[in-house]
Amino acid sequence: MRNAIINFPLPQNEPVKSYLKGSPERVALDAELERQSNIVVDIPIIIGGKEIRTGDVGEVRCPHDHKHVLATYHKVGEKEIRLAIETAMKAWEEWSRTDWTVRAGIAMKMAELLATKYRPIMNAACMLGQSKNIYQAEIDSACETIDFFRYNVHYASKIYGMQPKDGVGNINHTEYRPLEGFVLAVPPFNFTSIASNLCMTPVLMGNVAVWKPSTTSLLSNYYLMQLYKEAGLPDGVINFLPGSGALIGKVCTESKHFAGIHFTGSTATFKSLWGQACSNLDRYVSYPRLVGETGGKDFIFVHPSADAKAVATAAFCGAFEFQGQKCSAASRMYIPKSLWPEVLADMKRMASEIKMGDVRDAMNYVNAVIDEASFDKCKSYIDFAREAKDAEVVLGGKCDKTVGWFVEPTIIETSNPHFKSMEEEIFGPIITVYPYDDDKVEEAVQLCDETSPYGLTGAVFGRDRLAVEKLADKLAYAAGNFYINDKPTGAVVGMQPFGGARASGTNDKAGGEFNLIRWIIPRVIKETLVSPTDYRYTYMK
Repeated sequence: MRNAIINFPLPQNEPVKSYLKGSPERVALDAELERQSNIVVDIPIIIGGKEIRTGDVGEVRCPHDHKHVLATYHKVGEKEIRLAIETAMKAWEEWSRTDWTVRAGIAMKMAELLATKYRPIMNAACMLGQSKNIYQAEIDSACETIDFFRYNVHYASKIYGMQPKDGVGNINHTEYRPLEGFVLAVPPFNFTSIASNLCMTPVLMGNVAVWKPSTTSLLSNYYLMQLYKEAGLPDGVINFLPGSGALIGKVCTESKHFAGIHFTGSTATFKSLWGQACSNLDRYVSYPRLVGETGGKDFIFVHPSADAKAVATAAFCGAFEFQGQKCSAASRMYIPKSLWPEVLADMKRMASEIKMGDVRDAMNYVNAVIDEASFDKCKSYIDFAREAKDAEVVLGGKCDKTVGWFVEPTIIETSNPHFKSMEEEIFGPIITVYPYDDDKVEEAVQLCDETSPYGLTGAVFGRDRLAVEKLADKLAYAAGNFYINDKPTGAVVGMQPFGGARASGTNDKAGGEFNLIRWIIPRVIKETLVSPTDYRYTYMK
């Protein structure tokens, strides 16, 4: 009999380990990197806990060493997708009725396993498969993933504790039911933590998931499935479907059991899935929950009162960390002409000090972009800027795919605030800078607000605090995550719940309780203690 009221207090964020040479975590990671570098993992489809191999295979390669095959994977067909939906719905019958504290306990065990046994495994897979250095992998596949597990349990306890008051002669309470169907989870390649969260947030709230992992992050995602199983997640609650996103999306949105989508990726893909859901609306048991974080064209706006060195550091780190492959990465900057020479000089200095290359060399600050398509896209924008009359490549610009898909940290300076790379999402280590006249702050901030259809992240810099406040007000809808005197990236679970609006998504804030609420259907129950037996109003008696 489970009648304890369990308290899940606000957790502490998982500490980032140092990985100094000779430290226990560094020794364990180096050993795991060596192990994973010398094997080719056979990644199956996983439905109801069973491994399925179709024979239709693809390859997972190291972005920084693209001749190196890390894994092969089996692609789903329509038959496997339909089986996954059927299996998920069978699992739903029991999982949706499982006590929430049991679900929470499984999530907490996932966090503990990842903090210990799986930490080097996940970090090594993230480094090799997604070309992140030690620090970046530790933040993503370890710390942030752990934080999602622990904080979401806390937020769930808050939600379940939200209860109405009782009336005279009646008792009232709210049950928080999971959605009546399955959730399609579609994560991006760039963050293992996001891949986990897109599945596990609905699952924690009693839902079941059909998971379409990103092809280029399959290695770390496959190890996540192993982690889930070891933690005690029942078979069929999450079903792992590598393969064509278009096919998986089509079959899932055609199912009457489609209850929602948890998505992070391109704006175009999310709009397509939204359209498919609308087209099939009459099929569904309930209106589906469509939750998505999509594109971004994140900005830094610099006031003339700003500290040049602080701006340079923020722009450099915000644009070039993680190879610019963060939806929050700084991609455009508006800066007074008086400050730009000093800021550019400092960014050039930093660029001269960093190294670029293989993730197994811990001194490399910049690694490879994820694949050839990303490389080609980045190169096309750089080439376009080189040929343009109203723009100039003032830093970097070299692209080399001989060994890996390497793109140098690049700054494009333009005199045209509507230049192509000021408006379009690139998703690479490229920032475009528009120097404006110091006395035209109002015009520049208007450009910043109206130039992009996105509204994900942004930052303002200035030592004049009143001026900064006015800028923040002008840019009220330009970013869902807004930073003052800091880079527009690096949101932390429990501190800065993440998401944006406009063409950047539904702003349901991963890393906070608002996201969890999207995966439940409340039922309010009133119990009358003594039922009335007289229909008359009091004054009629």
